[in-house]
Amino acid sequence: MKHNRIIYSISIIGLAALILMLNLSSPTEIGPFGVLLFFTTVYVVFVGVFTLLLQVFFRTAFGRKELNSKDYLYAAVLAFAPIMLLMARSFGAINLWTISLIVIFISLAEFLVKKRI
Repeated sequence: MKHNRIIYSISIIGLAALILMLNLSSPTEIGPFGVLLFFTTVYVVFVGVFTLLLQVFFRTAFGRKELNSKDYLYAAVLAFAPIMLLMARSFGAINLWTISLIVIFISLAEFLVKKRI
């Protein structure tokens, strides 16, 4: 449970930073480091969201109250999917082919987590 509090706290701080960044600046003002910071904070927020969703799923489906280390890795891999969708959107390449490639990549990464760790 201690890990969940840390992840949720960092995600809330990241969400506050993301809201401030979106309201106080534009992409042309912040430069490359700001864009990197933007994608990093989006990733941190989604790690918290997917950790919460996995915790709710495992609690309702399997009756487990706590997540193990592999579940946190699953959440970290799943959190990369919205980043890839944002990057594809910024290139203007959202179509069925792009989405299917992202799903394949995330599925392969989840399979690697399942088999290796």
